Amino acid sequence: MKDIFLITVESKGWTFESTNTISVLQAARNGGVILPSSCRNGTCRTCLCRMISGRVRYDIEWPGLSVDEKADGYILPCVAHAESALVIDVPLAITLK
Repeated sequence: MKDIFLITVESKGWTFESTNTISVLQAARNGGVILPSSCRNGTCRTCLCRMISGRVRYDIEWPGLSVDEKADGYILPCVAHAESALVIDVPLAITLK
């Protein structure tokens, strides 16, 4: 079943919708928000950002995050799928809107 979640880019005030079937990175692009990215497979860490609130699951068993980073709320949007509404902090995000 495809659930729809609202994702907010904190400090910018931008929002976009995501489903649990696509990555947060792709959902952002679909919503006119460009998050920093490069490899899109969870290894380069270009998209690393902090999740203020919410819950995600990953496409890969262990994305390129340390245990401490995960504990501090960092995510890799290129391989993360929203499982709830999210608030993320992405200072380098830009908008096409």
